[in-house]
Amino acid sequence: MKRKQNIRWNTMKILVIGFLSVIFFGAVLLWLPICNEKPISFLDALFTSTSSVCVTGLVTIVPKYQFTMAGKIILLILIQVGGLGVIACITAFFMLLKRRITVKERIVIQEAYNMESLGGLVGMIRRILIGTVVVEGIGAAFYAIQFVPDYGLGKGIWYGIFHSISAFCNAGIDILGDDSLAGYVTNPLINITTMILIILGGIGFTVWYDVVDNGKKIYRKEIPKEWWFTRLRLHSKIAIVTTVILLIAGTFLNFILEYHNPATIGHLNTGQKLMASAFQAVTTRTAGFSTFQQSGMHEETSFLNIILMFIGGSPGGTAGGIKTTTFALLFLAFHTMLRGGHDIECFRRKVDKENFHVAFVTIMLALGVYITGTTIIAVIEPDTISFQRIMYETASAMATVGLSQDLTTHLRVGSKIVLMILMYIGRVGPMTIALLFAGKVNLQEKMRTLPTEKIMIG
Repeated sequence: MKRKQNIRWNTMKILVIGFLSVIFFGAVLLWLPICNEKPISFLDALFTSTSSVCVTGLVTIVPKYQFTMAGKIILLILIQVGGLGVIACITAFFMLLKRRITVKERIVIQEAYNMESLGGLVGMIRRILIGTVVVEGIGAAFYAIQFVPDYGLGKGIWYGIFHSISAFCNAGIDILGDDSLAGYVTNPLINITTMILIILGGIGFTVWYDVVDNGKKIYRKEIPKEWWFTRLRLHSKIAIVTTVILLIAGTFLNFILEYHNPATIGHLNTGQKLMASAFQAVTTRTAGFSTFQQSGMHEETSFLNIILMFIGGSPGGTAGGIKTTTFALLFLAFHTMLRGGHDIECFRRKVDKENFHVAFVTIMLALGVYITGTTIIAVIEPDTISFQRIMYETASAMATVGLSQDLTTHLRVGSKIVLMILMYIGRVGPMTIALLFAGKVNLQEKMRTLPTEKIMIG
């Protein structure tokens, strides 16, 4: 038990220190003259590196005009490393060197991906890497269909590769200019390709693993086609169903709230409005691309998108936020209490109570970080900047989304530092940071029992 907790402690340290090291090293590289078309401050280089590694997408410069080809390649590598995660990248490096993965390293992988057993962990990492390359390659090919006619063969292929990786990793950083994908708001190919890549990256690699395994069983006729969903693990079911519900609800609400707004989708026809609304619902899952100006939204729509950003994507993938499963678990707990039940149930399974405790703590930590960051920036910035815009910016940073209401470049140095901290915490996870600072668990304290007493609630 003690050995397992020490390994868990070491895993957290690897994640925390690993991401910090990659961010700093990336900042140094992006700061070099060879990477820049014009001089860049180290703060801007550090901010860009943090945003890339934390797959957020907030930028204080315009990557298309700021970085040379060398700088853009480094930017892309940082996005890919940040999307896959430090543990997966280290494992991939060992595999390329044909170095044997030790039992201790396998346990670290198990803890990082919250797997139940040590069996097949390296194989899972291999499948994740192969799946990532295949999906990003297909995405790049679809992008190239549009980008090659627009920008020429070489640049079109390069743009396809860059934006496919950025979309799949839920980074939302582009090299098209300063309007993201606004120029393609009516283009079905770019919209659908981007949405599919964002969803596949944000649904979580463990869900991939589960769905593919079930697909193989159906192909081999080991199970009937009707069982494709019922045989999935509970985690996969909750992640998929919650994602679908949030995407449908987000699309519908964005469509209704912004229907007549000329600053966003009001000038489009009905079909285009629906597509733009769907894109907005998908991109708030922590992607950061946008097809219309975020600052033009009504305040009620901005608040809706803050909630969607705060929830984010699913665990074990490239997305941020508190995660779909955390949100679903709290909703299930709420439903259980309303009907007078004791156990949290879903799809004829009882959810472990420890999962609920972790979900509750995760939300409280995330709220605490979000409120603190928002308050600090509100104090630093002048009163001329609306509090709602600051709330949107901090939610985007903490949930590693990258959407901005044209505020990032106008913030003061202190505010940019706060945003970097929020992006970092959002990528590593509030729970990981909290446990690291809290220290190792005292087993005697954990095992002790105290008298129970009820208090008044409500």
